[in-house]
Amino acid sequence: MKIAGFDIGGANTDLAVIDFEKGEIKNIEVDFAYLPMWSNNDDLSHVLIELIENICHLSEIDAVGISMTAELVDAYDTKKEGVLDVVKKCEEAFSCPIAYVGIDGMMTKSEIEKNPLKAAAANWIATAQIATLISDNCIFIDTGSTTTDIIPIKEGRECAIGKSDFDRSATGELVYTGTLRTNLASFLDKVELNGKSYRVASELFAQTADVYMVLDLIDEKDYICDTFDGEGKSKLDCAKRIARVVCADLEMLSMDDVTEMCEYIHQKQVEQIAGGLKQVCETQGLNLIVTTGLGKDILDKKAAELLGLEVKSMGDILTDDECTVAPAVGTAVMMEKFLN
Repeated sequence: MKIAGFDIGGANTDLAVIDFEKGEIKNIEVDFAYLPMWSNNDDLSHVLIELIENICHLSEIDAVGISMTAELVDAYDTKKEGVLDVVKKCEEAFSCPIAYVGIDGMMTKSEIEKNPLKAAAANWIATAQIATLISDNCIFIDTGSTTTDIIPIKEGRECAIGKSDFDRSATGELVYTGTLRTNLASFLDKVELNGKSYRVASELFAQTADVYMVLDLIDEKDYICDTFDGEGKSKLDCAKRIARVVCADLEMLSMDDVTEMCEYIHQKQVEQIAGGLKQVCETQGLNLIVTTGLGKDILDKKAAELLGLEVKSMGDILTDDECTVAPAVGTAVMMEKFLN
């Protein structure tokens, strides 16, 4: 049986196609596309089909599982409207069995129509399926391009206190910070450079992808989102944007100066994530951390180590590419269980 699992985010749509044989995973293939749902949501059906066709013929897919976070984009007045629009576009794209990840498990179209918010931002439920393969008692932390999920698992089941993004933002289980798309001014009020503190400009000058390009922690193929100024994604382009954050340019700052700024910014984002992780650890009494996502080594491992916690990586059982789309992998796994 071949199942496609999608994680439809506000900026990126991820896919995992898994071949199952008697309930066991025999092969995983993954892909993703940058799809800004705030402006291009009408392209969703086409992108879903195109992603599958990049891996196999659509007719080979036996079923499709969907998780989503795209309902929060400002193309929709409410999250309910967003969920129902995503469901409508998915149903238009596929004729095979489809189900959706909800906070209580997989949901059919008719079940979602009765309670749409149960499927809103529930992709972390899918990721928990993979984390339990490493430990039945842990906290998994998944930093993607935009957000960080910090989800406790006890006795093989997720036990998050918050069930919506709104609730989880209070419990530490959601930290709205990511490896690529986070405005630096959202978590910085100053930058330390050459022994001085410089207050930052609260503008859309640079994002975290720029920082990690300068530090060689990602490369241009990872930088899949748009730049804030519409310019290129080279290390020099990124450095120009980062200099603007302190109202400077590359005639005023050297590349060494920008690199020093980036190291400081990196540490501040690690501390931001560590704050949420500490809150969840203290609430749940768990000290084993399982990392995944694009930021698993860049941010999550460092946040756990900052707190003196034991760290394991989903990279022990998945490839780096599979870790990056872990919610899509988990969605396909949940769909296979749902069918059987």
